[in-house]
Amino acid sequence: MIEQTKKILGINIHYQYYFEHSSKPSVILIHGFLSSSFSFRKLIPLLMNHFNIISIDLPPFGLTEKSPSFVHSYRNMSNVVIQLLEKLNIRRAIFIGHSMGGQIALYTAKYRPQLVDRLVLLCSSSYMKRARSSLTIGSRIPYFHIIIKRVLAKQGVLNNLRNVIYDHSLIDDEMINGYLQPFYDHNIFIALQRMIRDREGDLQEEELKKITIPSLLIWGENDKVVPVDVGKRLQKDLPCSKLITVKRTGHLLPEEKPDLVYTKIMDFVVK
Repeated sequence: MIEQTKKILGINIHYQYYFEHSSKPSVILIHGFLSSSFSFRKLIPLLMNHFNIISIDLPPFGLTEKSPSFVHSYRNMSNVVIQLLEKLNIRRAIFIGHSMGGQIALYTAKYRPQLVDRLVLLCSSSYMKRARSSLTIGSRIPYFHIIIKRVLAKQGVLNNLRNVIYDHSLIDDEMINGYLQPFYDHNIFIALQRMIRDREGDLQEEELKKITIPSLLIWGENDKVVPVDVGKRLQKDLPCSKLITVKRTGHLLPEEKPDLVYTKIMDFVVK
């Protein structure tokens, strides 16, 4: 595994690259909101026997630079992914996106379809609008990031994990510390303040219907963050998609059911 950073769009982007042989197909892993490459740590060992893997920390998460000047829009995050793959000379890949990462994968499929061989969307964020105007206006207040920090601290990592995981017995110190680590850097809250006004919202129905890339949707039936009904709607709007739902599973699919996700991905890719 190669762990590196590259300067893209003016900031240092951190990524993990599991490369074995040029003949293997490439898989791009894109994590969700308030997460990082850490969320794929159980899935990567299963995939690495069959694929070259690039797992990206989207700005401002994980070990990627937390810049107040970077435009934290979905289009720009997609541009980060595209430009990183160009630097690594990867011309086509299978994209696996969890939650917000699924939306970034969809943006990439819209703007650079020739780069995306297949889409695997795990409880993908879908149909969310821009933040309400009162919140975007509030985000321009100089010290609004302190409010964000206090809100997230009040919620706490443990409570957030209990909200996104169905089986609470899976939550341990390693998991808590892994999701907490990026938030020791105060700059993440300043970047999140910027993200509130930069995020343009998810692709809507008319845009989704133009994406004809083969897509596999996997959803936890107990997802409280992006309910399974959203997955059913997304399956109708993506012309070449299939939806699989998983019982007794919440939002954090790569943590809860890595073996099942791996099996479904392999079934999808080999067809």
